[in-house]
Amino acid sequence: MMAEAHRLTVGAPDSGKRLDRYLAALGTWGSRSQVQRLISDGRVHVQGQRVKPGTILRTGHLIEIEPGPPALPPGIEAEAIPLDVLYEDEWLLVINKPPGLVVHPAPGHWRGTLVSALLHHWQGPRPGLDPLRPGIVHRLDKDTSGVLVIAKETETLAALGQQFRNREVDKQYVAAVSGRMPRASGTIAAPIGRNPVHRKRMAVRPGGREALTTYEVIERFADVTFVRLSPKTGRTHQLRVHLAAIGHPVVGDVVYGRQRQPRRLMRRQALHAERLRFRHPRTDEWMTVVAPWPDDLIALQHQCATGES
Repeated sequence: MMAEAHRLTVGAPDSGKRLDRYLAALGTWGSRSQVQRLISDGRVHVQGQRVKPGTILRTGHLIEIEPGPPALPPGIEAEAIPLDVLYEDEWLLVINKPPGLVVHPAPGHWRGTLVSALLHHWQGPRPGLDPLRPGIVHRLDKDTSGVLVIAKETETLAALGQQFRNREVDKQYVAAVSGRMPRASGTIAAPIGRNPVHRKRMAVRPGGREALTTYEVIERFADVTFVRLSPKTGRTHQLRVHLAAIGHPVVGDVVYGRQRQPRRLMRRQALHAERLRFRHPRTDEWMTVVAPWPDDLIALQHQCATGES
Protein backbone atom coordinates (compact mmCIF):
# COMPACT_ATOMS: atom_id res chain seq x y z
CA MET A 1 0.00 0.00 0.00
CA MET A 2 1.02 3.60 -0.61
CA ALA A 3 2.26 5.61 2.36
CA GLU A 4 -0.40 8.24 1.66
CA ALA A 5 -3.28 5.77 1.99
CA HIS A 6 -6.32 6.80 4.02
CA ARG A 7 -6.80 4.54 7.02
CA LEU A 8 -10.01 3.82 8.90
CA THR A 9 -10.66 1.52 11.85
CA VAL A 10 -14.11 -0.08 12.00
CA GLY A 11 -15.98 0.67 15.22
CA ALA A 12 -18.51 -1.57 16.95
CA PRO A 13 -21.59 0.25 15.52
CA ASP A 14 -20.42 -0.60 11.98
CA SER A 15 -19.55 -4.25 12.59
CA GLY A 16 -21.51 -6.51 10.25
CA LYS A 17 -21.87 -3.91 7.48
CA ARG A 18 -20.84 -4.48 3.88
CA LEU A 19 -17.63 -2.70 2.92
CA ASP A 20 -19.14 -0.86 -0.06
CA ARG A 21 -22.14 0.39 1.95
CA TYR A 22 -19.88 1.52 4.80
CA LEU A 23 -17.55 3.53 2.56
CA ALA A 24 -20.39 5.01 0.49
CA ALA A 25 -22.11 6.22 3.68
CA LEU A 26 -19.00 8.18 4.62
CA GLY A 27 -19.36 10.25 1.46
CA THR A 28 -15.64 10.69 0.95
CA TRP A 29 -15.26 8.30 -1.98
CA GLY A 30 -18.48 8.97 -3.84
CA SER A 31 -21.58 6.91 -4.44
CA ARG A 32 -21.87 3.20 -3.80
CA SER A 33 -21.16 2.40 -7.46
CA GLN A 34 -18.06 4.62 -7.35
CA VAL A 35 -16.90 2.86 -4.18
CA GLN A 36 -17.45 -0.53 -5.80
CA ARG A 37 -15.24 0.49 -8.74
CA LEU A 38 -12.60 1.68 -6.29
CA ILE A 39 -12.66 -1.70 -4.55
CA SER A 40 -12.66 -3.64 -7.83
CA ASP A 41 -9.64 -1.63 -8.97
CA GLY A 42 -7.71 -2.98 -5.97
CA ARG A 43 -7.37 0.39 -4.23
CA VAL A 44 -9.11 -0.79 -1.03
CA HIS A 45 -7.57 -3.28 1.41
CA VAL A 46 -9.00 -4.72 4.65
CA GLN A 47 -6.51 -6.15 7.12
CA GLY A 48 -3.89 -5.79 4.38
CA GLN A 49 -5.81 -7.97 1.92
CA ARG A 50 -7.50 -7.12 -1.36
CA VAL A 51 -11.24 -7.61 -0.90
CA LYS A 52 -14.62 -7.60 -2.65
CA PRO A 53 -17.35 -4.94 -2.32
CA GLY A 54 -19.54 -7.32 -0.30
CA THR A 55 -16.88 -8.03 2.34
CA ILE A 56 -18.43 -7.98 5.83
CA LEU A 57 -16.64 -5.71 8.27
CA ARG A 58 -15.85 -6.55 11.89
CA THR A 59 -14.91 -4.39 14.86
CA GLY A 60 -11.25 -3.41 14.68
CA HIS A 61 -10.79 -4.10 10.98
CA LEU A 62 -8.27 -1.74 9.39
CA ILE A 63 -9.37 -0.35 6.03
CA GLU A 64 -6.78 1.28 3.76
CA ILE A 65 -7.77 3.26 0.66
CA GLU A 66 -5.22 4.40 -1.87
CA PRO A 67 -5.94 8.01 -2.80
CA GLY A 68 -6.45 8.96 -6.41
CA PRO A 69 -6.01 12.38 -7.99
CA PRO A 70 -9.05 14.61 -7.53
CA ALA A 71 -10.86 15.03 -10.81
CA LEU A 72 -13.78 17.31 -11.51
CA PRO A 73 -16.56 15.80 -13.61
CA PRO A 74 -17.26 17.68 -16.87
CA GLY A 75 -19.44 20.74 -16.30
CA ILE A 76 -18.44 21.39 -12.67
CA GLU A 77 -16.28 24.42 -12.09
CA ALA A 78 -15.58 26.98 -9.40
CA GLU A 79 -18.07 29.85 -9.23
CA ALA A 80 -17.92 33.02 -7.17
CA ILE A 81 -21.07 32.22 -5.19
CA PRO A 82 -20.89 34.03 -1.84
CA LEU A 83 -20.94 31.87 1.29
CA ASP A 84 -22.27 33.05 4.66
CA VAL A 85 -19.57 31.49 6.84
CA LEU A 86 -20.61 30.90 10.46
CA TYR A 87 -17.40 29.11 11.49
CA GLU A 88 -14.24 27.88 9.80
CA ASP A 89 -10.93 26.35 10.83
CA GLU A 90 -8.39 24.11 9.10
CA TRP A 91 -10.61 21.02 9.46
CA LEU A 92 -14.17 22.11 8.86
CA LEU A 93 -16.47 24.82 7.54
CA VAL A 94 -19.97 25.70 8.76
CA ILE A 95 -22.18 27.90 6.60
CA ASN A 96 -25.64 29.42 6.67
CA LYS A 97 -27.06 28.00 3.44
CA PRO A 98 -29.38 30.42 1.66
CA PRO A 99 -32.70 29.21 0.26
CA GLY A 100 -32.54 28.29 -3.40
CA LEU A 101 -28.98 26.93 -3.32
CA VAL A 102 -28.70 23.32 -4.50
CA VAL A 103 -26.16 21.33 -2.47
CA HIS A 104 -25.12 18.58 -4.91
CA PRO A 105 -24.63 18.91 -8.68
CA ALA A 106 -26.56 16.48 -10.87
CA PRO A 107 -27.18 15.90 -14.57
CA GLY A 108 -28.85 19.00 -15.96
CA HIS A 109 -27.87 21.03 -12.90
CA TRP A 110 -24.08 21.17 -12.80
CA ARG A 111 -23.72 24.91 -12.19
CA GLY A 112 -24.79 27.23 -9.39
CA THR A 113 -24.46 24.64 -6.62
CA LEU A 114 -22.80 24.61 -3.22
CA VAL A 115 -20.05 22.42 -4.70
CA SER A 116 -19.11 25.17 -7.18
CA ALA A 117 -19.14 27.69 -4.35
CA LEU A 118 -16.81 25.47 -2.28
CA LEU A 119 -14.40 25.05 -5.19
CA HIS A 120 -14.13 28.84 -5.42
CA HIS A 121 -13.88 29.29 -1.65
CA TRP A 122 -11.11 26.67 -1.41
CA GLN A 123 -9.46 27.72 -4.68
CA GLY A 124 -9.80 24.25 -6.14
CA PRO A 125 -10.74 20.69 -5.08
CA ARG A 126 -9.58 19.42 -1.70
CA PRO A 127 -7.22 16.43 -1.89
CA GLY A 128 -8.88 13.10 -1.15
CA LEU A 129 -12.46 14.41 -1.17
CA ASP A 130 -15.06 13.26 -3.67
CA PRO A 131 -15.29 16.08 -6.25
CA LEU A 132 -19.05 15.59 -6.61
CA ARG A 133 -19.74 16.14 -2.90
CA PRO A 134 -16.51 17.49 -1.39
CA GLY A 135 -16.72 17.14 2.37
CA ILE A 136 -20.51 17.40 2.51
CA VAL A 137 -21.58 15.40 5.56
CA HIS A 138 -25.34 16.04 5.44
CA ARG A 139 -27.67 18.00 3.21
CA LEU A 140 -30.51 20.49 3.21
CA ASP A 141 -33.20 20.65 0.54
CA LYS A 142 -32.79 23.34 -2.10
CA ASP A 143 -35.41 25.60 -0.50
CA THR A 144 -34.44 24.95 3.13
CA SER A 145 -32.03 27.47 4.64
CA GLY A 146 -29.71 27.23 7.61
CA VAL A 147 -26.73 25.53 9.24
CA LEU A 148 -24.70 23.13 7.10
CA VAL A 149 -21.36 21.62 8.21
CA ILE A 150 -18.71 20.64 5.65
CA ALA A 151 -15.49 18.71 6.28
CA LYS A 152 -12.25 19.95 4.72
CA GLU A 153 -10.37 16.65 4.87
CA THR A 154 -11.15 12.94 4.95
CA GLU A 155 -10.63 12.11 8.63
CA THR A 156 -12.91 14.94 9.69
CA LEU A 157 -15.50 13.79 7.16
CA ALA A 158 -15.42 10.24 8.51
CA ALA A 159 -15.69 11.39 12.13
CA LEU A 160 -18.58 13.77 11.45
CA GLY A 161 -20.34 11.11 9.41
CA GLN A 162 -20.05 8.73 12.35
CA GLN A 163 -21.68 11.29 14.66
CA PHE A 164 -24.62 11.73 12.30
CA ARG A 165 -25.09 7.97 11.90
CA ASN A 166 -24.95 7.45 15.68
CA ARG A 167 -27.51 10.26 16.21
CA GLU A 168 -25.07 12.22 18.35
CA VAL A 169 -25.70 15.47 16.46
CA ASP A 170 -28.41 17.74 17.87
CA LYS A 171 -30.36 19.37 15.02
CA GLN A 172 -32.88 22.14 15.57
CA TYR A 173 -35.13 23.74 12.96
CA VAL A 174 -37.79 26.43 12.89
CA ALA A 175 -40.79 26.34 10.59
CA ALA A 176 -44.01 28.19 9.87
CA VAL A 177 -46.87 25.72 9.46
CA SER A 178 -50.43 26.05 8.26
CA GLY A 179 -53.14 26.37 10.90
CA ARG A 180 -53.10 26.82 14.68
CA MET A 181 -51.39 23.91 16.41
CA PRO A 182 -53.43 23.16 19.53
CA ARG A 183 -50.68 21.70 21.71
CA ALA A 184 -47.73 23.69 23.03
CA SER A 185 -45.38 20.77 22.41
CA GLY A 186 -45.44 17.19 21.30
CA THR A 187 -43.80 14.23 19.62
CA ILE A 188 -44.50 12.82 16.17
CA ALA A 189 -43.54 9.15 15.94
CA ALA A 190 -44.53 7.82 12.52
CA PRO A 191 -42.56 5.56 10.14
CA ILE A 192 -41.53 7.07 6.81
CA GLY A 193 -41.07 5.25 3.52
CA ARG A 194 -41.19 5.86 -0.20
CA ASN A 195 -44.59 7.01 -1.47
CA PRO A 196 -45.96 3.99 -3.38
CA VAL A 197 -47.57 6.21 -6.05
CA HIS A 198 -45.22 9.20 -6.32
CA ARG A 199 -41.81 7.56 -6.08
CA LYS A 200 -39.90 10.84 -5.68
CA ARG A 201 -41.87 11.64 -2.53
CA MET A 202 -41.85 10.19 0.96
CA ALA A 203 -44.86 9.33 3.09
CA VAL A 204 -45.90 8.11 6.52
CA ARG A 205 -46.65 4.45 5.91
CA PRO A 206 -46.64 1.08 7.70
CA GLY A 207 -43.38 -0.75 7.26
CA GLY A 208 -41.44 2.47 6.77
CA ARG A 209 -38.28 3.34 8.67
CA GLU A 210 -38.54 4.61 12.24
CA ALA A 211 -38.89 8.41 12.34
CA LEU A 212 -39.21 10.62 15.42
CA THR A 213 -39.68 14.39 15.65
CA THR A 214 -40.31 16.58 18.69
CA TYR A 215 -41.77 20.08 18.42
CA GLU A 216 -42.46 23.16 20.52
CA VAL A 217 -44.72 26.05 19.55
CA ILE A 218 -43.00 29.42 19.34
CA GLU A 219 -45.95 31.62 18.41
CA ARG A 220 -49.51 31.16 17.10
CA PHE A 221 -51.35 33.43 14.69
CA ALA A 222 -54.76 33.22 13.01
CA ASP A 223 -53.82 30.65 10.39
CA VAL A 224 -50.09 30.08 10.90
CA THR A 225 -48.03 28.63 13.75
CA PHE A 226 -44.29 29.06 14.20
CA VAL A 227 -42.67 25.97 15.69
CA ARG A 228 -39.23 24.77 16.73
CA LEU A 229 -38.47 21.21 15.63
CA SER A 230 -35.92 18.57 16.65
CA PRO A 231 -35.60 15.53 14.37
CA LYS A 232 -34.32 12.59 16.38
CA THR A 233 -33.86 10.52 13.22
CA GLY A 234 -32.64 11.61 9.79
CA ARG A 235 -35.17 10.42 7.23
CA THR A 236 -35.54 12.09 3.85
CA HIS A 237 -37.98 15.04 4.07
CA GLN A 238 -38.79 13.93 7.63
CA LEU A 239 -39.97 17.26 9.06
CA ARG A 240 -42.08 18.14 6.02
CA VAL A 241 -43.67 14.69 5.91
CA HIS A 242 -44.37 14.54 9.64
CA LEU A 243 -45.91 18.01 9.78
CA ALA A 244 -48.13 17.29 6.78
CA ALA A 245 -49.18 14.00 8.38
CA ILE A 246 -50.57 15.76 11.47
CA GLY A 247 -52.45 18.29 9.35
CA HIS A 248 -50.03 21.22 9.65
CA PRO A 249 -47.86 21.25 6.50
CA VAL A 250 -45.01 23.73 6.19
CA VAL A 251 -46.13 27.02 4.65
CA GLY A 252 -45.00 27.19 1.03
CA ASP A 253 -44.33 23.44 0.70
CA VAL A 254 -45.64 22.64 -2.79
CA VAL A 255 -44.86 18.92 -2.48
CA TYR A 256 -46.40 17.98 0.86
CA GLY A 257 -48.53 21.06 1.53
CA ARG A 258 -52.16 21.79 0.90
CA GLN A 259 -53.32 23.11 -2.45
CA ARG A 260 -54.74 26.19 -0.73
CA GLN A 261 -52.35 27.46 1.93
CA PRO A 262 -52.38 30.91 3.56
CA ARG A 263 -51.43 33.64 1.07
CA ARG A 264 -48.11 35.06 2.19
CA LEU A 265 -44.98 36.57 0.71
CA MET A 266 -43.07 33.33 1.33
CA ARG A 267 -41.95 31.98 -2.02
CA ARG A 268 -40.47 28.73 -0.70
CA GLN A 269 -41.06 26.26 2.11
CA ALA A 270 -40.81 28.09 5.43
CA LEU A 271 -38.20 25.77 6.96
CA HIS A 272 -34.86 26.87 8.44
CA ALA A 273 -32.09 24.81 10.08
CA GLU A 274 -31.52 27.10 13.04
CA ARG A 275 -28.95 25.24 15.15
CA LEU A 276 -26.48 22.38 14.96
CA ARG A 277 -24.63 20.95 17.95
CA PHE A 278 -21.81 18.43 17.47
CA ARG A 279 -18.40 17.41 18.77
CA HIS A 280 -15.46 18.92 16.93
CA PRO A 281 -13.71 15.88 15.37
CA ARG A 282 -10.23 17.20 16.23
CA THR A 283 -10.62 18.95 19.58
CA ASP A 284 -13.51 16.76 20.86
CA GLU A 285 -15.15 19.93 22.22
CA TRP A 286 -18.89 20.42 21.79
CA MET A 287 -19.76 23.12 19.27
CA THR A 288 -23.09 24.89 18.88
CA VAL A 289 -23.54 26.88 15.68
CA VAL A 290 -26.64 29.04 15.15
CA ALA A 291 -27.90 30.52 11.88
CA PRO A 292 -30.04 33.68 12.22
CA TRP A 293 -33.54 33.56 10.77
CA PRO A 294 -33.53 34.54 7.07
CA ASP A 295 -35.21 37.74 5.96
CA ASP A 296 -38.17 36.02 4.29
CA LEU A 297 -39.05 34.08 7.46
CA ILE A 298 -38.83 37.25 9.55
CA ALA A 299 -41.04 39.03 7.00
CA LEU A 300 -43.58 36.20 7.20
CA GLN A 301 -43.69 36.48 10.99
CA HIS A 302 -44.23 40.24 10.68
CA GLN A 303 -47.05 39.68 8.19
CA CYS A 304 -48.76 37.26 10.54
CA ALA A 305 -48.38 39.62 13.52
CA THR A 306 -49.81 42.62 11.66
CA GLY A 307 -52.53 40.70 9.85
CA GLU A 308 -51.25 41.57 6.38
CA SER A 309 -52.32 39.26 3.53
